[in-house]
Amino acid sequence: MKQQTWAMRPVIRHATAGDAGRVAELIATAFSGLRVMHYLVPERRERHRVMTANFRILVDHAVEHGEIHLIDDGPAVAVWFPRTAPLPEPPDYDRRLAETTGEWVERFRVLDELFEANHPAEPYHHLAFLAVHPDRQNEGLGSALLRYQHARLGGVPAYLEASDPRNRDLYARHGYRQSEPFALPDGTLFWPMRRPA
Repeated sequence: MKQQTWAMRPVIRHATAGDAGRVAELIATAFSGLRVMHYLVPERRERHRVMTANFRILVDHAVEHGEIHLIDDGPAVAVWFPRTAPLPEPPDYDRRLAETTGEWVERFRVLDELFEANHPAEPYHHLAFLAVHPDRQNEGLGSALLRYQHARLGGVPAYLEASDPRNRDLYARHGYRQSEPFALPDGTLFWPMRRPA
């Protein structure tokens, strides 16, 4: 009898520094089809390498100042930052960003500025990344990660930027309400979304 993987309750654990490399790789792989990736790194042959290195900066930062929730054998991950108190930037961020993104660094800076300009003023928990490996999508893994963190928020709102209509609809099903979208210079849209306390 075929096992129904979707019916099994996934095991969620907190990732450590030892997981950082594969978490960054997973995010780059899961996000590879998103329009924003094509804007950030137009050169297809360089895209995965550059994006993995860029995500690694933020994943390393989350190990120290946030939370990374990883599903059992690693097909899905959520990266959260508590914005309930001042949060430092990743160490030596400007230099590391320039080193990892090279000739496309200004595109990443534009994205960073847009994100910062659209963050809520009130305290919140920021879902920086929710990534599911393409081979494991539509199994409810992303929803399991969302439910796990939502149960732990303690009355604090959650916030994210949806980068795709399909993702936006998933978040809406989990109680997130969208605000006015903002766009990158090429027209790529992001939908700021907030889940009330």
